[in-house]
Amino acid sequence: MLISVIVCTYNRSAYLYRCLSLLAQNDYHGSWELMVINNNSTDDTAQVCERFATAYPNVNYHYHLETEQGLSHARNRGLREAHGDWYVFLDDDAYVAHDYLTNLEKHLHNADFDAFGGKITPLFEPHAPLWYSRWSMGFVSALDMGNEKHYFPHGKFPIGANMGLSRNAVKRVGMFNTTLGRNKNNLLAGEEKDIIYRIVDNGMTVAYLPDIEVQHVIPEHRTTDQFIARLGYGVGQSERLRTQANGAVAYCIRLCSEAVKWGATITIAAYYTITAQYQKGRILLLFRKNVTQGLLAK
Repeated sequence: MLISVIVCTYNRSAYLYRCLSLLAQNDYHGSWELMVINNNSTDDTAQVCERFATAYPNVNYHYHLETEQGLSHARNRGLREAHGDWYVFLDDDAYVAHDYLTNLEKHLHNADFDAFGGKITPLFEPHAPLWYSRWSMGFVSALDMGNEKHYFPHGKFPIGANMGLSRNAVKRVGMFNTTLGRNKNNLLAGEEKDIIYRIVDNGMTVAYLPDIEVQHVIPEHRTTDQFIARLGYGVGQSERLRTQANGAVAYCIRLCSEAVKWGATITIAAYYTITAQYQKGRILLLFRKNVTQGLLAK
């Protein structure tokens, strides 16, 4: 089997059925499976999954309940259960195009890479915030690195709403770090960055595939100042955990890079202020302040 699509979900039944049905309706007739990992949802996720299984009986579909709370635990359950040569992770509120799997298969046959990330276009509900810019795309898990396939540059990595790992890569570097990643209502992150860095450190490559695209739902509450502040703090916490696990030197290097990031943030914010785009600069400063606080927290 070539492709295992893994959708980890927690209390997003409102979006899940469309996510799954668009995959089921793809113009693809190759070998693939669809796996849903329910990470202790308390809404009607289980019922939505049953409805999907009934509506699409011809899909090679598997449902699993992962009782260990946390996104990394759910992703690792998906890795343990999957049968494919490639593991493709999609968020439960990510919507694929009709040719997603067909385009993906073309890349994966005789692939010259070991992991990949695809384009992610935000689908704002109801509209994009005033602060949205190329520098704040990451706040809404958006990714657009152009229309040509290329390798991710140093310091860049795919976003988990639309990324894939080869079976060989996972075999060599291991699974997701369960001390990182979201858990219920916290906004820890870093598990994607961690596993991609391990892949690169082992001499493997990571490709950006522009025609492997999803639309990613961004509800209004994810664009508020309160959410962006929590997101920044979670990123800072995750970076502290990730780098301290590699020793004091790694953590010190990360602190130095934070100072560099502050310089860049202030410069960009000043430009936006001068050009009457204050909101775009303000949100960058808010996010960076909270990243630093999380990075320094005990």
